[in-house]
Amino acid sequence: MLPVVAERDESAALVIRTDFGDEEGWQAALVELWKPWELAGEEVVPHLHVVDDPAWAGAAVDDVIAALSGGGGRGVVYLADRLTMVGPDRALLAVAVLAREGCGSDEEFARYGGAFRTVPAGIGDIHANLSIANMDFADFANAARADPTGAFRSF
Repeated sequence: MLPVVAERDESAALVIRTDFGDEEGWQAALVELWKPWELAGEEVVPHLHVVDDPAWAGAAVDDVIAALSGGGGRGVVYLADRLTMVGPDRALLAVAVLAREGCGSDEEFARYGGAFRTVPAGIGDIHANLSIANMDFADFANAARADPTGAFRSF
């Protein structure tokens, strides 16, 4: 059973490390995750909650969804998995915390569920737009699919 993610600011993007085999790769991913981005000419520091707990090692997507879906929200968790550690872009797996059985239809799951890769710099766009319901999870997943490397990069 995966641990509870305690004492977290619910407005922060949740990043969970699931691969513990490459410390150098993890440190490089953290550098990318914490890089400030620009909004309207001002520097913005990423608002993240990073879980670096070996209890999450090797956690499967379905197990992560089950562990986090108790809150009832339609959030997104970003997994720093093996591909994050070895990939040149340090792309994380963005996963909708929505179980298929919690959806009213396959269309609803397709719009709000699933997973896609995102570069660390994309998390701010995803998190902000989903938070204000400006865009749907599917909008970002489609952008990732359209990218030659299969990762969301930003609009």
